[in-house]
Amino acid sequence: MQNLNEIKKDAALMRAVADGDQKACREIANTYLDGSYRLAVRILGDTSLAEDMAQEAFLKLWKQAPDWQAKAQIRTWLHRVTHNLCVDHLRKQNRFSDEEVPDIEDPALGVVEIMEQRQIGDKVTDALQKLPPRQRIAISLVYFEECGNIEAAEIMGLSVDAVESLLARGRRKLKDLLLPARRLRDGEM
Repeated sequence: MQNLNEIKKDAALMRAVADGDQKACREIANTYLDGSYRLAVRILGDTSLAEDMAQEAFLKLWKQAPDWQAKAQIRTWLHRVTHNLCVDHLRKQNRFSDEEVPDIEDPALGVVEIMEQRQIGDKVTDALQKLPPRQRIAISLVYFEECGNIEAAEIMGLSVDAVESLLARGRRKLKDLLLPARRLRDGEM
């Protein structure tokens, strides 16, 4: 189960939001907005659309404040809502399938980073976009958003075993996609 202290702390923040406390609103936005956005970018591969999805998730959070129940962390709830919004969008676009997704550059990479780190990041991002959506979502939640398997399962609406299976298949596929590039870089055949 999620950390009970975090759940209680988040419930107090949501009560403050419901009471109109702007400081609590800013604290929640500063703490959770970037994670919601990053998850949406990884699912959708579109920064502009990801911004819209993260904003929509936060609108739902603000509307939920008066009725918030101390059953989950804000982060888990937001990731779940962001996940659902993105998957719904992909379904409407007929893009939620196991087919390959076009390569999209990861916007999180900064201009300041050295070239080698950027190239590695680009290869990982390209490989991640080639995974089926559910594998990509599971890997994004666990490895990029640092959710535990239990939290990722809750966000995705799956069993922990199903998430672990998605992670295992996703890691194998990423390894297959990335190792040939590493061998070429190292001069191996």
